[in-house]
Amino acid sequence: MHQSSLDRIITEEEFALALAAGGQLFFRLGNSLLATSGPERTRKHLYQLVIEADSVEVFLDDHGARYNQAFFFFRELVASIRGFARAGFALAHLAYRFEGYRTRMLLLPDRLAAFRESLSHSVGFLRHSIEVLMRAAQEEAELNGVEWGDKFFPEEDFRSTHVNLKLPRNLGEETQGGEGMRPSEIASKYLEVCSLLEGLGIRPIHDEGEREAFLGRICREEQARVYEATVHNLQSAYDTHFKNTTLELEEPRLIELRGHASAAFHLLEAVTILAHFVERHESHQGAEALAGRMNRLVQRSEVRAVTLNHLLSWAAELLHQGRETAQGLLSTFTNARQLTIELPPDLVVHARPASLIVGIVNHHGTPVEMEVCGHTANAGSILEVMIAVGSHPDNRTFVFRGDEHPLRDIEALFSAGLGEGGLDGLPASLRYLAE
Repeated sequence: MHQSSLDRIITEEEFALALAAGGQLFFRLGNSLLATSGPERTRKHLYQLVIEADSVEVFLDDHGARYNQAFFFFRELVASIRGFARAGFALAHLAYRFEGYRTRMLLLPDRLAAFRESLSHSVGFLRHSIEVLMRAAQEEAELNGVEWGDKFFPEEDFRSTHVNLKLPRNLGEETQGGEGMRPSEIASKYLEVCSLLEGLGIRPIHDEGEREAFLGRICREEQARVYEATVHNLQSAYDTHFKNTTLELEEPRLIELRGHASAAFHLLEAVTILAHFVERHESHQGAEALAGRMNRLVQRSEVRAVTLNHLLSWAAELLHQGRETAQGLLSTFTNARQLTIELPPDLVVHARPASLIVGIVNHHGTPVEMEVCGHTANAGSILEVMIAVGSHPDNRTFVFRGDEHPLRDIEALFSAGLGEGGLDGLPASLRYLAE
């Protein structure tokens, strides 16, 4: 039996005809966008553009356009349009929902005005960039024999935005024995996110060279994805345990905390997309030529200025503004106590018991302070615990301060001989340490 190849090479002329048919909705939407002024380009246009650009990009990839000299740059333009549309939609959605987020920014008229102006600038920059990229895509398509056409996108074909249904982002989280997450835990997680961004020293920088060096250190694409995912995980944990609950209705500070996280998340979505835009054009073969062509359309310096001065800086500020709310929740829902333990002569806090102490603290998700000979350490950090213990090898007295839940389990751990007889010998309340 004759066997035929699953792949067949077609000419660029044949592909141009196929693309003219397969990209019709994208081309028509491009015509509609280019024919409307800025204010008339609404969230629905950006949302639809993400859909149509993604469809064309898949079509191009299925036909190997990324490896074709004639259509490679057209594919890069389409991918960039899709990215800028996603970023623009995230920011337009933030502007649309911001009042309902109930952030403390609403109580600060001067900062609120500055934020709205900055957000408007960012959305305007993205919309203008999309227009420039779309005109370039049209020229590139026609240069390669693709019939773009002059029809507009059918109004009845616009899709309304919808809620994406997703499972909770809880991989790696331990179950809490049916208790569910406590407000003190979500507040503690929020404060950890605040500390992450505050530790970066984020601030507006207007000197291009200094700004580029700063972003190169703290906001490469991989780092930006970590910031975005960390805030998204916080938001997901909140929605899993508190959204539409009686507790949420009774405690308005919870809604406020989520608002700060949600606003920061949408800004960080755009940060990640712009970091990707810059880096993807540095990593391709012939990167210098590609980056030069893109820079003539959308200047890298403007992308970086928007990234830091208008997106990342406001994300950090919005999170910081929610810090007081998180601290208030932590105080309200934490029953703080002090636990003093005298270590029996036959026990030593070495690496394994230290890791169990850390495991208890991280399981409960609220901060615990450990004091050794007057020196304090974060009991949720294995490094700090080991330094504290190692610096005072003869110490037999340990003082723990924090919420009653982790302290109760720490006391049980010491009573069970720090697990030195094996984790199977731990009481049932500590079985999570063996999982």
